[in-house]
Amino acid sequence: MKALDELTFDNRFARLGDAFSTHVLPEPLDAPRLVVASDAAMALLDLDPAVAETPVFAELFGGHKLWAEAEPRAMVYSGHQFGGYTPQLGDGRGLLLGEVYNQAGEHWDLHLKGAGMTPYSRMGDGRAVLRSSIREFLASEALHALGIPSSRALCVIGSDTPVWREKQERGAMVLRLAHSHIRFGHFEYFYYTKKPEQQAQLAEHVLNLHYPECREQPEPYLAMFREIVERNAEMIAKWQAYGFCHGVMNTDNMSILGITFDFGPFAFLDDFDAHFICNHSDHEGRYSFSNQVPIGQWNLSALAQALTPFISVDALKEALGLYLPLYQAHYLDLMRRRLGLTTAEDDDQALVERLLKLMQNSGVDYTLFFRRLGDEPAALAVTRLRDDFVDLAGFDAWAERYTARVARDGEYTEEQRRARMHAVNPLYILRNYLAQNAITAAESGDYSEVRRLHEVLSKPFEEQAGMEQYAQRPPDWGKHLEISCSS
Repeated sequence: MKALDELTFDNRFARLGDAFSTHVLPEPLDAPRLVVASDAAMALLDLDPAVAETPVFAELFGGHKLWAEAEPRAMVYSGHQFGGYTPQLGDGRGLLLGEVYNQAGEHWDLHLKGAGMTPYSRMGDGRAVLRSSIREFLASEALHALGIPSSRALCVIGSDTPVWREKQERGAMVLRLAHSHIRFGHFEYFYYTKKPEQQAQLAEHVLNLHYPECREQPEPYLAMFREIVERNAEMIAKWQAYGFCHGVMNTDNMSILGITFDFGPFAFLDDFDAHFICNHSDHEGRYSFSNQVPIGQWNLSALAQALTPFISVDALKEALGLYLPLYQAHYLDLMRRRLGLTTAEDDDQALVERLLKLMQNSGVDYTLFFRRLGDEPAALAVTRLRDDFVDLAGFDAWAERYTARVARDGEYTEEQRRARMHAVNPLYILRNYLAQNAITAAESGDYSEVRRLHEVLSKPFEEQAGMEQYAQRPPDWGKHLEISCSS
């Protein structure tokens, strides 16, 4: 394990030059203090978890100190926001402090969010508030624990710095990790500003550092785009299977690596609702839960347009045509596993769709239904779950098909079925009301609930003694919390 002053930097993105980013120093927070840290994320940097409790930790990630080898840069990019193109965006409150490589040879971006104004702040103050920083930290680590590709979060640093949103709040910073923070919007920026040399430099950077295996293909750029299509299809399939709603799927929030990042008004489903809109600012429902699948394809099409200097239009269209079949294959595989099925039958898609329609019409808790379905033998489980449904005749018909399907699935014990289902069906999920409870306590100076919730969510599939309250259906007030882009 390393100390903080033993990190090894290799700032590859910074070396691309000033056309890609601007040197900016972080603006320090007043009285920085540790709110929460992730031991698992610290291990990615080979850091000793004990260093999180040292004063220098809060000073480093609160903007007061900087490694000599760090090169803090604010990235420039553009993107389509709610369908409309914005010519210049960029890191308006974030800084890429540098890239650290660990003993395994992995490179990790250290990206500090809430670090103050940059040339891309667009009249903003460059700050993040405590509530949004806590939400991003919890979401990053919770998604990873669920097996959903995501950026990671090392820590949240709180402060006494006043920040004005709808009201006065306290500023905070979250340190997030990813192998890259390059987005679809990076390619769009250089494409629409007609800077082919920089666009080619960016493409080579991504290809060489993040998709080197594509170099072996006859058309490396096309192979890279196909891989991006597949990664996004798989990521969004996992979002849909686990009831995650991102909330702001602008192209500047889409990772070139196919990971979830730039958390804003996200939410996990409580009651199943395919039309759920988690972003209070999304008045048209562009980024509703069910729209995430077609919006993923729309965003990939926007990236494809920006890649036309390197790849033929016909080849791009052919690669885009892989998205929906890949998504459907990944999604159906996940849902089969959530239902405890180990084999494939032609009617499985209809079995899933019928269940979701019944859940939609009855307000059934999405997470708890699947968990309880694996608690007992199939016939007994559906009998116990029946009372959650309004359309009893409809559920009975589905339950009969399901139990027959389970019986045909294969030879295994009930203990094996239970273990297999519990390994993919979480007991604990990051519900909005749980996050809000932790935020309310943190805003009064009590960080224990944030840390406890983070610990529970780090093992979502394991029943944890004394943590029953985190596995309950939310109270009515907890189902209607309004989350907006304001942070």
